[in-house]
Amino acid sequence: MPLVPQFSRRELLRIGLGGFAGLTLPDLLRLRAQEASLGRASANKPNTAIILVWLRGGASHLETFDTKPDAPSEYRGPYRPVRTNVPGIEISELLPRLATIADKYAILRSIAHTGGGHPAGSLQVLSGDPDAADKPGPRYPDWMTIANYLRSSGGPREIPRYVAVNPVDRYDSFTIAGPTYLGDSYAPFTVTGDPNNPSFEVPNIGLKDPGQRQRLEDRVALRGSLDRLQRDIDRSGAMEAIDQFEAQALALLLSSKARRAFDLSQESDAVRDRYGRNQWGQQCLMARRLVEAGVEIVTTEFDGPLCGRVANWDDHAVNHHVFEASKYRSPFFDQAVSALIEDVYQRGLDQNVLVIVGGEFGRTPRISYVASSGGGIASGAKGTVQPGRDHWPRANSMLFAGGGIRTGQTIGATDRRGEDVIERRVGPEDWLATIYRHLGIDYSNVMIPDFSGRPIPIIREGTPVAELARV
Repeated sequence: MPLVPQFSRRELLRIGLGGFAGLTLPDLLRLRAQEASLGRASANKPNTAIILVWLRGGASHLETFDTKPDAPSEYRGPYRPVRTNVPGIEISELLPRLATIADKYAILRSIAHTGGGHPAGSLQVLSGDPDAADKPGPRYPDWMTIANYLRSSGGPREIPRYVAVNPVDRYDSFTIAGPTYLGDSYAPFTVTGDPNNPSFEVPNIGLKDPGQRQRLEDRVALRGSLDRLQRDIDRSGAMEAIDQFEAQALALLLSSKARRAFDLSQESDAVRDRYGRNQWGQQCLMARRLVEAGVEIVTTEFDGPLCGRVANWDDHAVNHHVFEASKYRSPFFDQAVSALIEDVYQRGLDQNVLVIVGGEFGRTPRISYVASSGGGIASGAKGTVQPGRDHWPRANSMLFAGGGIRTGQTIGATDRRGEDVIERRVGPEDWLATIYRHLGIDYSNVMIPDFSGRPIPIIREGTPVAELARV
C-alpha cells in the first residue's frame, strides 16, 4: 500500500529537492507566487532570441568600429583602419577576423546618451533610465528581465528562458542591471566561472547520477498522494503557483537537454579552438549552444584578465595604456565574436537569433596623459605617464548580426574626430525598442506595475532603428 507521508507540502519540497547540490532555484521560482497580483502583459512570442555580448567599462569606438585616421594627432591613435569584405566599410586593423565577415553584421555608429558614469551609462542603455546621475542600483527593470517576464507562460521548461553567462549585473559596488519591481524570480539563470577551465561545471542542471535521478523521481511521485491536501491548505491559488515553480525546478534538475546545452565537451576540439580556448571564446560558444537549445535571452560579459590589468574596458590612463590594452585584448575579442557570428549563420540561426556587441559608452576622442596607478598587463609601472581615453557617452558604436536584418551596412556617423553624432542619432530607448521589436514585444503599449501598483511603460519615447528591421 502506498506510503502516506506525515509532513507538509513545504517539507516535502525540501525533502524532494534538498541534498542534491544545495539547490536554491526552487526558492527563486517560488517568488513568482508573490507576484500573481501583478498580472501579465501579453507579448507575441515568435521564435526569436538575442545574445548580448557586453563590454563592461565601455570600449573605445575609435579603436574598434569607428576609426578616425584623419583626426588631429591629439585624437588619432596608432592603429589604422582596414578594409573589410564589404566595399566602403572599414574597421580597426586590430580586428582582422571581423573584417573578413562584414557582410554578416551591421555597425551602428551613432549611439549617444547623457550617462557619463558607468552606473548611469549602463542603466540608460540596459533599462532606459533617463537619469544622468549614478545611483547604487536600477530604478527600472532591464530589458532582459522584462523580456523574460513577458514571455514567461505555459508549463515547465526543460531549459531556462534567460541565462547570463558571466552576468551583466554589477560595476564595482554599483548594481547596473536587475529585475527591480518584477522580482528576483525573473532574473537570469546565472553561470559563473571560466568555461574554458577543465573542471568547469554548471550546478543544478541535469542530474548525471542515475541513482540520484531515480530517488528524486520517486520522491516527487509521493506528491500525487497529497493532492487532497491542497483544498484544505490553500484556496487562494498560491499553492497551484508553487506547484508550477516546483515543476520548473524539477524540469531543470531532470533535464538531459539542459545538461547537454551547457556541456561544452559536446563540441569538437576544432570548434572550441575556432572560438578560442579562453574564457571569452568559450562563453560565446556556450551562448550559441544555449540559443540553439531554446534559450531566448543570453547575456555574456567580456571582462576579467583578458581585458588587461584592471579587468575591464575602462581605459583611463590611470588604469591602462589605452593602445596597449586595445592591442592586448583585441585578438581574444576578434576571434570569439567572429566565430559566434559565423556559427550563427552556418547553423541556420541567423533569421531568429540577433547578436548585439557593445558596452555602456565610447571613449574620449582626445587622448589624455596621466600617471599609471600600477603596473601590469597593458599598464606601465606606477607613476608612468601613459595615454588613455576617458568616458564618452556622446558617441558609441555597436555591432548587430543575424536577426534577419540587412547586414553589410553602417548606420549613423560621428564627426571627423569621433566626438559627436552628426547623422542618425540613436538613444538608449531607440536601442531598446529595436530589441523589443525583434522579440515581438509591443513596446508602445506594454506597461508593468511597479512596487506601488502604478503601471510603468517599458518604453517612454523610443523608436526602433528602421535600418535594423527584419528584411
